[in-house]
Amino acid sequence: MSILTRVGRLSAGIAFGLAMAAGQASAQNTINIGFTGPLSGGAALYGKNTLSGLQMAVDEVNAEGGVEINGKKHKLNVVALDDKYSPAEAAVNGRRLRQEHKAAVVFIPHFGGTMALQAFNEREGFLIASYTSIPTVNERGNKLTLRIPPSFLGYMKPFSKITMERFGNKVAIANATHDYAKAWTKAFVPTWEAMGGEVVGDNPMDYNKATDFYSGVSRVLAGKPDVLFIGGASEPTALVAKQARELGFKGGFIIMDQAKMDEMAKVIGGYGPLEGSVGVVPLVDYGTEATQSFVERYRKIHKSDPGSEAGLNYFAAHLIIEAMRQAGTGTDAMAIRAKLDDAIKALSPKHNIYEMDGIDETGAILGDMNVATVRDGKVVRVRSSELFDD
Repeated sequence: MSILTRVGRLSAGIAFGLAMAAGQASAQNTINIGFTGPLSGGAALYGKNTLSGLQMAVDEVNAEGGVEINGKKHKLNVVALDDKYSPAEAAVNGRRLRQEHKAAVVFIPHFGGTMALQAFNEREGFLIASYTSIPTVNERGNKLTLRIPPSFLGYMKPFSKITMERFGNKVAIANATHDYAKAWTKAFVPTWEAMGGEVVGDNPMDYNKATDFYSGVSRVLAGKPDVLFIGGASEPTALVAKQARELGFKGGFIIMDQAKMDEMAKVIGGYGPLEGSVGVVPLVDYGTEATQSFVERYRKIHKSDPGSEAGLNYFAAHLIIEAMRQAGTGTDAMAIRAKLDDAIKALSPKHNIYEMDGIDETGAILGDMNVATVRDGKVVRVRSSELFDD
């Protein structure tokens, strides 16, 4: 073997070793953040909207060089897996994200999947960032769960009061069949009845598998309701409302907070068919300087308006990234969780776009409740404090 051949092989070996070392260093300086949610099927738009906010926050931090932890910059990487809105598939994905990708945080945008992950996340050492407004996820004593939206219980009385005063006290249930919808119904019906209302129909439908809701809507309309309680992902919820109008329904809609009125309006042909609806405030109508700035930045990237799924997950991602910085780790879930309350107080308004106040001991984010209703074809923001003396 010639000297040149030996030198060539030695150089190749050195180059290979350097490449391997560089790859290992790059991997060591990358923090994976997990996501499991519906990226296909009837709730795909909902899942993609939540993911878009998370990804936008990560891209912003990476554009600035990454998150600085103990004096070193770390890039962030989102690993997103499709669970088709299935709790069982979410559990499988959660384990993969932790075991294969070493994710210390897993974002998930549905209640059933959150409950499935809570069966083992403390044992396996990862924080659940749950996009669900059901307070049950915080009442189970799980020390590694962050619930991102405010509790849906705060919507029950305002939603009921607005529609009852405008349309009457007879409601029919025509919402979705998944776990989140069931939890909403369980809380809503007693509130409606305690306020003097009556339930005159009850026919939940599978919003993820159907697009023709005429027969189901016809059943509840037979009870002659003043108000329909509907809700699931935005697109099928819009179809339920549209088909109810086509069948002659003139009353109001109470829209479960998973569905967003601005997204529904795009499907149903504007806000006219949603007259009298009550739901959560569309982010584009929130009206603060921070939310407007976020909306404009989101539009530049996605060429579309963001919903609250994108906004709240954007906020939550920045919150968790700030907690990683303060905790000095991107891998120790318990240390990250311990810094969340400090982190929320340190966030700039640019990132804390909903002006949230803190994190309680159960992992619930604290902040004001705002609702929206459609009057004369326009969205009107209403503060809950304006509706009740107490």
